[in-house]
Amino acid sequence: MKDHLQEGSQPAPSSPHVSVIQEIQRRQRIVFWCLIVCIVAMGVLLAAERHRERKRIEALADQMPIDAPTAVEETVTLELASDADGTLRPETRQIALPQATNARVKALLDHLLAYYALPDSAHALPPGPAVAEVFLLPLPVVGYVASPLPPGAHSGTDSGADPASVRTTAPVSSSDPNALQPRQPGGELAVIDLLSSWVNQHPSGVEVESLTLRSILGTLHANLPQIEQVRFLVDGQTRETLAGHADLLRTYPTAHDNAMQTGGNDPGPAKE
Repeated sequence: MKDHLQEGSQPAPSSPHVSVIQEIQRRQRIVFWCLIVCIVAMGVLLAAERHRERKRIEALADQMPIDAPTAVEETVTLELASDADGTLRPETRQIALPQATNARVKALLDHLLAYYALPDSAHALPPGPAVAEVFLLPLPVVGYVASPLPPGAHSGTDSGADPASVRTTAPVSSSDPNALQPRQPGGELAVIDLLSSWVNQHPSGVEVESLTLRSILGTLHANLPQIEQVRFLVDGQTRETLAGHADLLRTYPTAHDNAMQTGGNDPGPAKE
């Protein structure tokens, strides 16, 4: 019986074999706990990124223009640019706009450019205020020249003054054949003064800069057709380009042979 038990029993593992098994188990435990630590760290990192992204979106939402309390909501059309195919697509929005035309133009552009700062924008632009002021001038733009007071006209000065020395200002039309002229009676020129803090962050590139200008021009034409021409300033001064390419020294027509709808042409030449 004793011999039978001895024959059926397994030999005890040798000491080196036990050491190898224990080493493998130890390494498996190390790998397991390393994976656990990595999973926990990844979860913490994702939670932190989600919190940071939420804060960023909330900050962007806070930068959306606040409508004037006395303004009435109305339907406007925004010509939104897409970098993917280089086109514009009209989209309607409900926006409260003030009554004064200058303020309406600025509020419209503030809303347009604020949309481009949202995370899912198809034409990403920097956040923050972009337009400092908008000035509107009736077309044609005329100059003024000093001229002698017409004979017999009352100068409003002392009666002892020499009439020949009294001067007045009179409007004169430009002799330039390319001078700004209205397409329709009541046409206006809009001078848009951009902020350098926004312009300096604008992405550089022929297409992205042209799309920004085309979006602005198309939006103005869709909502304020009396604005026929647009000039751009930056901090009240002329600037050669938007971000190295799109020309800011020229005057742009808002209606450019339907280029705003087709996306077929840029509003003007770009500098290489």
